[in-house]
Amino acid sequence: MTNSFQPSAMNRREFLSTTAAAALMASVSMPKIAFGADEVVKIGFLAPLTGAVAAWGKPGLDGLHIWADRVNGAGGIPVGGTNYKVEFVAYDDEYDPGIARTGAVKLIGEDKVKFIMMLGGDPWPGASPVAAKEKMLVSTLLPSDLTPETKMLVAPCEVHPIYNVTGVEWLAKTKPDLKTAVICAQDDSLGKPSVATYLAAFEAAGIKVLGDPIFFDPATTDFAPIMSKMLAAKPDIVCLDTCYADYVHPLTEQAFQQGFKGTIISCTADFYQKMIDKTSKEFMEGFVFQFPDFDDPALNEPQINFKDPNGFYEEYKKRFGAGEWSAVSWEYSSIMDLWSDAAQKAGTTEPEAVLTAMKAGGKGKHIFGEAEWWGKELFGIDNALVGYWPVVVIEDGKARIKEYKSILEWWGKNKDLLVKHMTALNQMYTQRT
Repeated sequence: MTNSFQPSAMNRREFLSTTAAAALMASVSMPKIAFGADEVVKIGFLAPLTGAVAAWGKPGLDGLHIWADRVNGAGGIPVGGTNYKVEFVAYDDEYDPGIARTGAVKLIGEDKVKFIMMLGGDPWPGASPVAAKEKMLVSTLLPSDLTPETKMLVAPCEVHPIYNVTGVEWLAKTKPDLKTAVICAQDDSLGKPSVATYLAAFEAAGIKVLGDPIFFDPATTDFAPIMSKMLAAKPDIVCLDTCYADYVHPLTEQAFQQGFKGTIISCTADFYQKMIDKTSKEFMEGFVFQFPDFDDPALNEPQINFKDPNGFYEEYKKRFGAGEWSAVSWEYSSIMDLWSDAAQKAGTTEPEAVLTAMKAGGKGKHIFGEAEWWGKELFGIDNALVGYWPVVVIEDGKARIKEYKSILEWWGKNKDLLVKHMTALNQMYTQRT
């Protein structure tokens, strides 16, 4: 039986926005009278909710539903003597800059949001001029979006792709017998800076990269030839860079089917249980990546700035299923913790004042510990909150944090290498602007 309702592209995006907000409000069980006031602050969520990149958008919105329930159920956010209930307004940018521009106009002009969270990457150039004109505070998960001109853009959680150095550094320390690697990535604004970072990390670790990195068209659907070319070099390590989940899965399956016996390292391993199901627990043993499950005991250490991560993870599984947890399920929520703290310090939800409060003192409470507002040498502006990041390894079919490593310590020793490789791939801010 088919559904006769077939919305247009624009109506579909509006429908997603409306239903996302409706789902959020339906999930808030506390009665309206529980809040100290009827004041509402609206926060924009401008990210991919459909398409190949949806795994880095929709799970984050799902996590925000839980964050809103926690905060609103406790009475809202006290700002300037008033408690504000938080309402998220979602807009599907479909990972497209033109659609992102339309979304930014709607969120700012019609919905009157006070803050916009984005994945970043390809859509950011579309939203950027709108945000700049309106002096809107925007967050990205990709610090490579930052330039000296993006004064209202911050990267307060994910420091992609720089944290990828920690996985390589850990691998070199724990498995010194691994001497060679190959790399592939989709040819886009996520893949290129990440490849530059992995090249720098491998060079710093004394691991030789065999041949040139393979950049494939994002429209690729047949990954067998790509993996065949990679494995022909007989590497110890296969690096899947920052490939989307829709690429990591078939590439991993091809590595399994083609008999690879070495180590795989990747920025993400979203929905890794599905990869285990299509390969084997033994094949996935030792898979290195950068994003933990939140039932990990290491997330209960005192430096962690995220309330009850284990409870958050259990609630997420209950609502959406354990198999839907991804790299971004918690990231947007952690950004909201920083925004909420800054708004309370500023005594207002106005974007410029919140940004000033957020960056006061040059340090901030990053989810994995105190961090520095940093980035001028690499991005031209200190708008990335950088400190420690976990190295995650699949062991006996389960993701586990092996160590928290300092990104800034690595940078202090190897910055010339990273600048060299970023420059070679035209990823330095001076080249991008």
